[in-house]
Formats: sequence, structure tokens, C-alpha cells
Amino acid sequence: MSTTFGPVRQIGYVVRDIEAAMAQWASIGVGPWFYRKEATATEYRYYGKPSALPVLSFGFANSGDIQIELIAQLNDAPSLYLDTLRQHGEGAQHIAYWTMGHYDEYARTLLNKGYIEGHSGRMGANRGRYAYFMHPQLPCAMIEISESAGGKAELFEEIRAASVEWDGKNPIRRIGPPSAVSTES
Repeated sequence: MSTTFGPVRQIGYVVRDIEAAMAQWASIGVGPWFYRKEATATEYRYYGKPSALPVLSFGFANSGDIQIELIAQLNDAPSLYLDTLRQHGEGAQHIAYWTMGHYDEYARTLLNKGYIEGHSGRMGANRGRYAYFMHPQLPCAMIEISESAGGKAELFEEIRAASVEWDGKNPIRRIGPPSAVSTES
């Protein structure tokens, strides 16, 4: 556990084919997957400047208390997701720490330690902020700070709880606007 930010709560992977990635993880018993086929940030900055908004697909599942996040970008807007794919290919991209009341403090701590903010934003008007930080001398250690406000904490707890006694059925569960919500088997 980090003595500065608490436990790592999430490991994020960038992928090209999110449905194939969810199926692969489910085949080894990680699931069920909560899948948002298309999402766009409501606020977004790339290296400190307002930028075109990335359109993303997300998959979330837990293995114990660690959430696995799969991210596929659907457009060409500048992002660390595309940067990672171009430089390293698919795979683990970041670890995330979640916070309810310390977002600004955690961000300041990383900046004071020489990290730079690569991209940041908010995934809805009321959802908490997020930012990805990198250190020039340790490029493989990308850190996300995620503010658990606006229903995000409750959604992530629902995902964790669903994994506890998951029986392998309904491995991919769509989340999103009411018209997009369904369950796949």
C-alpha cells in the first residue's frame, strides 16, 4: 500500500479490441465485465491545454479488491491512451488511486515530486475529476488520481460486489444511458 495515497485500486490496460480483451479476461475467471461502449469526457486537457475529446470504450471488472480497467479509444483525439499504443502497444498502462476528498492534495504531491500531468478531465458533469501523471525519469510508472464523486464510488462498489460470487454467466454487462443498458451472455 502507498503510504501517500492508500492502496492501488485499479490497473488500467489500453487495448485495441475491448470486446476480445473482456472475453479473454473472463475466460480466466475475471468478471463480470461492466462495459460502456462509448463515452466522452465533458472536460479534457492534454498536457495542460484544452484538447479535442477522446471517444472511449471502457470495461471494468474486479479481481479481489483490484479493479481491472480496459480502455479502447475510438477516435484520434490526442491522449495518453493513443500515445501508449503507439509507443508500447497494448498492455498495462497505469495504476490508479481513488480519493473522495484529497484529489487536489494528491495531484500537488505528484507535481511536487517531478511528475507531469499528461491528460486530465471529467467523465460527466457531476462525476469526479481524473488525471494521469508521469515522471520523466520513470516513464513506466503512470499514475492516475481519480476523484470518486458523482456516483463513481457507488458504481465501482457495485462492480466489485458483482465479482465476489460471479459464476461465469453473463460475462459482459452493458452500462450507460438507459437506452444502451442490456445484459449479454
